[in-house]
Amino acid sequence: MAERPDDPFLPRQVMIDGYSDNFFHFAGMSHAGSILALPSGIRPWRVSGFAEVTTSALAPILAEAAAFELLFLGTGRDPAHLPELQKQALRAAGLRFELMPTPAAAATYNVLLGEGRRVAAALVAF
Repeated sequence: MAERPDDPFLPRQVMIDGYSDNFFHFAGMSHAGSILALPSGIRPWRVSGFAEVTTSALAPILAEAAAFELLFLGTGRDPAHLPELQKQALRAAGLRFELMPTPAAAATYNVLLGEGRRVAAALVAF
């Protein structure tokens, strides 16, 4: 059976072991490009920069909103602001969210996941 583009690389939530230019490392694997670390697993996220974080790009996150309480949005190398429309979509789903550069978002996600908190991360590669 062929893998769908939205199938998880790993069907469970794990810590992000590391990141480098355009790569994320987790559970002995690596991926070039942005990722979603959701309760259902880690999967590719089809955005190549924070400007591509549209309401449509948030759909997989919104679909799992009931499974976590806090989302870390990694904005890439630099801080960025989320447009109001996207903020409203996240809030309407009952999500709290924090925006920060991707390295800080990945590190904070790891700490809270390690504490057993219900978190998710959407990490833009840089």
